[in-house]
Amino acid sequence: MKPIIITGGPGAGKTTLIDALGDIGFPIFAESSRQLIEQQSQLENGILPWLDLPGFARLCLTVMSEQKDQANQHPIALLDRAIPDICGYLSQARLEIDEAYREASQGYHRQVLFCRPEASIYVQDDVRPYPFEEALEIHHALVTVYQELGYETVEVPFMSVKERVQFVEQYLGIKS
Repeated sequence: MKPIIITGGPGAGKTTLIDALGDIGFPIFAESSRQLIEQQSQLENGILPWLDLPGFARLCLTVMSEQKDQANQHPIALLDRAIPDICGYLSQARLEIDEAYREASQGYHRQVLFCRPEASIYVQDDVRPYPFEEALEIHHALVTVYQELGYETVEVPFMSVKERVQFVEQYLGIKS
């Protein structure tokens, strides 16, 4: 099975869901963009998405391409965001999406699981410096881009983590 993407706007519980799926035995891959932000923010001239989105997108492409290759080594693997997210963020910022990003966005499981931002759990922090309304805008841009890239978007209902895990397993027909 091709790598399965779980994505959506910030503050949607994606990472909690991915971690729970990892806890029951699925190979998972953490959100590389968040890790990159944490790394880059420690550097004097770090490349941060709110200062240099095109530069940050290039960093993400390298890391996410490696992640995709590693995920393909497993019969089933779940990714917290993936290369098409780069296209979504560029689109939301009204920046041009280079064809290289579109090409690299292929090769994932055709059904992409989306978690919608939830106000009750949304936290604004140094890595997520924008308000909830912008998180919703990002979410909608991501849905649009994934659909344009030919993926089927499937909304994961907001419910307990255990129920979300069961939803993912049942929807995809997978078991740990």
